Amino acid sequence: MDLSSLRPAEGSVKSGNFRRGRGFGSGNGKQAGKGHKGQKARSGQPRIGFEGGQMPLYRRLPKRGFKNRNHKDIVAINLNYLEHFEDGATVDLEALADAGIIKDACDGVKVLGSGELTKKLTVKLNGFSASAKEKIEALGGTAEVV
Repeated sequence: MDLSSLRPAEGSVKSGNFRRGRGFGSGNGKQAGKGHKGQKARSGQPRIGFEGGQMPLYRRLPKRGFKNRNHKDIVAINLNYLEHFEDGATVDLEALADAGIIKDACDGVKVLGSGELTKKLTVKLNGFSASAKEKIEALGGTAEVV
């Protein structure tokens, strides 16, 4: 089951072509659900958010910042986090998530050169600092950018 297959229970909602204002016998006559008089009882209602000419709330509040819709959540980890793995292991996003070092939701991982590494590892991640790549390859490991 997913959201696109959800339907209301049979008979729980009125049909979309329900005719309002067609007499008392229809169950929705006289004011046709619009109450007594007033602006909203007439045709041509104001747009949503209109406050009768007063400066609307969405224009009174300050606007700040920018939300980039193409933002990638890149997590930075230090070399000493790679000590968690055994000698000769392959380290990738899945291995880091299984070890609990990163969350599953991140878009990528960059390895920074802070800390010491004593094991030969094959590291396949999104980015490496120059010092991190040097230290990994000095021990005979490989640092592959994926």
